[in-house]
Amino acid sequence: MTNPDWPDGPRHGAASLPDGPADPPPGASGPGRRRWSRGRGGYLAVAVVLLALVVGVLIWAPWRKPPVLQPTGLAAGPRTTSAVSFHWSGPGTGPSPDRYLILHNGKVISSVPGTVTTFHTTGLAPDTAYQYRVAAVRGGIRSAPSTILTVNTKSPPISAARWQGRWTVDIRITKGAGALRGTGATGWTEGWRTSPACASGPCTVQLTGGLNRQTFTATLTRAGAVYTGTTKADVFRCGRSGSTVPVKSTLTIRVTVTSAQPVKGAWLAGAWRGQMEISSPYTSGSTYYCKAFKLTTTISASF
Repeated sequence: MTNPDWPDGPRHGAASLPDGPADPPPGASGPGRRRWSRGRGGYLAVAVVLLALVVGVLIWAPWRKPPVLQPTGLAAGPRTTSAVSFHWSGPGTGPSPDRYLILHNGKVISSVPGTVTTFHTTGLAPDTAYQYRVAAVRGGIRSAPSTILTVNTKSPPISAARWQGRWTVDIRITKGAGALRGTGATGWTEGWRTSPACASGPCTVQLTGGLNRQTFTATLTRAGAVYTGTTKADVFRCGRSGSTVPVKSTLTIRVTVTSAQPVKGAWLAGAWRGQMEISSPYTSGSTYYCKAFKLTTTISASF
């Protein structure tokens, strides 16, 4: 007989048991016993994770490439007035790179095979600082660049400087100023220009200069850092205003280059000084004459 207050089947809200045989009572044993555990799901999860790790190692480890190491130990090697060389250290461990890139001012200027750890470059300006970095490349992957190495080319001797350009020349009379009339000045400046006879390097120069508002030219030959030459020029006049004749003076010039510097890749004179003697002969006109005289001057100029 069914209780009318309860519907057929399990009471609403009561827990139901899973299908299948119930757990045996404590202590039960026998060959037909099935062991069930509430931790079975945990064991399965651990097993799955371990399997995934093993599979991951097998799949990914063979494809992982060693990093491309940054070159280190950059150091300068032999250098000249127009060339420098330097070297660096390859990787201490792992494979060598395919090649090394040579960078100057952030730009790649050359490369060498990965078995080479030195670099030599030519055609540089004298007495000039150059900065380099090196980067390794392997399999298309580029390392971080090395630290910066600064290398200076050597300075040539001053005697190797090319004497060229325009100069503002300081002229000072040191002897004979009393022979000049109409001025008490013993010093002034003039514009001069020196033009070498060769395409490059030091050699004989053609000097074009101003003196007493007159222009003269002279050829000065070179011996080391010293240039000498003699020329004749009408730099003074004899007579009164409106009636004068030129004085054929002899100019003897001796100049020594005293400093040099790199300019656009060339080694050029930066300063010079010397002496100029002006010998003027006896000169006369129809109604006047001028005595012979000699002036000794110092001359100097610099950029």
